[in-house]
Amino acid sequence: MYVATIPNRNSPPAIQLRESYRENGKVKTRTLANLSRWSPDKVEQLRRVLMNQPPKAKLQESFDITRSLGHGHVAAVLGTIGNLGLDTLIDPVPSRQRDLVVAMIISQVIRPSSKLACARGLRAESATSSLGEGALTFFSR
Repeated sequence: MYVATIPNRNSPPAIQLRESYRENGKVKTRTLANLSRWSPDKVEQLRRVLMNQPPKAKLQESFDITRSLGHGHVAAVLGTIGNLGLDTLIDPVPSRQRDLVVAMIISQVIRPSSKLACARGLRAESATSSLGEGALTFFSR
């Protein structure tokens, strides 16, 4: 596949995505898509991808980050609590309440906030968003 620019007499050139193939020993081309409405930058990026070249733009400029979840700092605090034995100091028997207290401690260490903000962050939907399924039952082993 390649990007072809086909000149037009009195109008802008047509930009097409094409592929070459052989039929009965002859080379033929087939148009796969018309890219004339694409911006020149977008066409250039596609050309570079098809030629296995790195993109011109920096990676940060190529994507719009809509959401980014932290993980490493949560795992570090959780591991430290486990190493110190703070979870067994809170309650030697694994329980939901102990897991919630540990989660509140981690929340306040990472991002100090009000009690209401902490409670909102401990909803069931957010409990597994950072460390995956079973993150709050880490100490129940």
